[in-house]
Amino acid sequence: MKVLTKGDKYLMVFIVIISLISLIYVKNSAFNYKEKYISIQIDGEEIKKIIFDKKLVGKTIPIKTEYGYNLIEIGDGRVRVIEADCPDKLDVKQGYISKTGEVIVCLPNRLVIEIKGVSDERDIDYISH
Repeated sequence: MKVLTKGDKYLMVFIVIISLISLIYVKNSAFNYKEKYISIQIDGEEIKKIIFDKKLVGKTIPIKTEYGYNLIEIGDGRVRVIEADCPDKLDVKQGYISKTGEVIVCLPNRLVIEIKGVSDERDIDYISH
C-alpha cells in the first residue's frame, strides 16, 4: 500500500480549488444576462414572450387553451401561477421563479413557463459545452 506524499496532498487541494473557482466562474457567466424574459409555452410551442418591465408588475395574464386554464401573475423580475384548473395545482404551489433557467410546469394543461435571458452575441450554450 502506497502512502500519499506531501506533494500529492498539495496537488489534490490545488485541483479542488481550481475546480471550484472554474465552476463559480462558468455559473456566473452562463446566467449573467442584462435582460430576461418570460417564455410561455403550450404543448411545446411558445405562445407568448414577455420582457420584464416595471409597468407589468402586478399584471395577471390568463392562459386558456383546449388543455386547461392558468392565471399567471408577473412580479418585479419574477413570475408565478396564481390559479389553475388542474387537479394537483403543483404549478400554483411552486410560487415565484426569478432566475434564468427556472421553470414552472403544469403537465395536465401542457403549460411551461420559463425565464430566459436575452442573449448578447452568445452563440455557445454554456450548459452543453
